[in-house]
Amino acid sequence: MLDTPLIVAIVVAIYLFSSIHVLTEYERGVIFRLGKLLPQTKGPGVILVFRPIDTIVKISLRTVVHDVPPQDIITRDNVSVKVNAVIYYRVVEPMRAVVDVENYMYATSQLAQTTLRSVLGQADLDGLLSSRDRLNAELQQILDTQTDPWGIKVSAVEVKHLDLPQDMQRAMARQAEAEREKRAKIILAEGELIAAEKLSQAAEIINAQPGGMQLRYLQTLGEISGEQNSTIVFPMPIELLGMLQSASERKG
Repeated sequence: MLDTPLIVAIVVAIYLFSSIHVLTEYERGVIFRLGKLLPQTKGPGVILVFRPIDTIVKISLRTVVHDVPPQDIITRDNVSVKVNAVIYYRVVEPMRAVVDVENYMYATSQLAQTTLRSVLGQADLDGLLSSRDRLNAELQQILDTQTDPWGIKVSAVEVKHLDLPQDMQRAMARQAEAEREKRAKIILAEGELIAAEKLSQAAEIINAQPGGMQLRYLQTLGEISGEQNSTIVFPMPIELLGMLQSASERKG
């Protein structure tokens, strides 16, 4: 039979070996000794937890990416949409995350759902579609403020997808088509206005120059004769005849 001191030594060795815990770089240990919270967290590295006197709760300090389930939201202009989002948060104070809230992951998830419905329900549909960055920043600020007593830091909130009813999608498609047609008509009208202004300026320049209209007639006649093989009857202005007659008399 083994000696009693040897048995005690073996039991003590097994107890000490079982008391050794290794925490990785991103883990911290919150220790309760006889039910009382120790003032400092443990880790990373090797720590000793003397059970049953001590109880350890391991907390990860890594950022958690949490998908918020789709939420049915009625916007300010009475449009029913389904919205889902993703939040990024991490534990910055492990002791508060353990002591001040029962399950910080579940609590953060529920808080994100209620905040998503509350904030997005105050916006209209156009705001949800065009001001997403502003809404994301507002959601992040509200969640970060409310989770701060739990030792949680919410770093970002992103609204991922808005699921619109089919009739609303068709109405928005018609609205977008009408907007494109309106822009096309405006561009066409602006082009016609610019062309009319240029023609008006050209007419003023031609009228201001003696013989300008006659030269334009001759240029037009040359263009037409070059394009078509036909006889063209082109009226000759009286002013042009006068200019030709004056030139002939000077030569004579």
